[in-house]
This record gives sequence, C-alpha cells and structure tokens, in this order.
Amino acid sequence: MMGGGQQQLQQLSQELQALDEEIEALESEIADYREEQADIDEAIEAIETLESGATVQVPLGGGAYVRAEVADIDEIIVSLGGNYAAEQEQDDAIDVLRRKREALDDRIEETQSDVAELESESTQLEQQAQQMQQQMQQQQMQQLQEQADDE
Repeated sequence: MMGGGQQQLQQLSQELQALDEEIEALESEIADYREEQADIDEAIEAIETLESGATVQVPLGGGAYVRAEVADIDEIIVSLGGNYAAEQEQDDAIDVLRRKREALDDRIEETQSDVAELESESTQLEQQAQQMQQQMQQQQMQQLQEQADDE
C-alpha cells in the first residue's frame, strides 16, 4: 500500500515539475513580448522626434553600427510581418506600430491568463500531494503504534 502512495506522490511531483516548466516558458514569452513593446515604443518615439537630416546610428548586426543621415523622415519602412515590409508615411507608420503594440498587449493578457490557470492547477496538485504525505505519515504512525502495542 505504501508503494502505491509513493508512486502517486512521485507522479504528482513530476506533474508539478512539468507545470513549473510550462509556467516558466510562458513567463519568458511575456518578457519577450514586453521587450518587443519597448522596441516599438522606441521606434515610435524616434519617428516622432527625428527630423530629416538628423544623424542616427544604424545597427549592422553583431553589435556593429554605422552613422547615417536620415534622408526623409516622412518615408518610413515598417515590417508588416512574414518577412514583408512596406514604405509608410510617418503617421501611418506610427499607426502600424501602435497596432502591433496593442496586439502584443492582447498576447500578454492571454499568456498571463494561461499562467494564472497553470498556477491554480499547480496549487491544487501541491495541496493534493501534501494531503497524501499526511495520510502516509498517519498510516506509518498507526503501523508503528500497532507494532509497539503487539510487543
């Protein structure tokens, strides 16, 4: 009887570990979404404040940058997703970026909801495991008491 209880406890422990890993992955996704939002905010601020003729640093990759002059701030190329980009006027580009940010807000909300569900499930499993441990300890105590009474 004890072996079955131990197996159930071990199974609960594995389920809890899997839930924790899933929660950690979702929280990492949320952090990535927030980082993307910060990038979008920076882009919007740059579009709103830069003027034609301004000098900017353009990333080349690998941590390398080149100084460049903004030829025309009214023409902005915005990623549309799926490796597609389109030239937009300044206001339209800002609108596209704001919509992207709002979509990220929705994803964050959905993911946070998923995290809350998993955390609730995890709490229930933890309570179940604690109850099982207490029952097993009580059974052990009873068995020890019965052995002591028999002697």
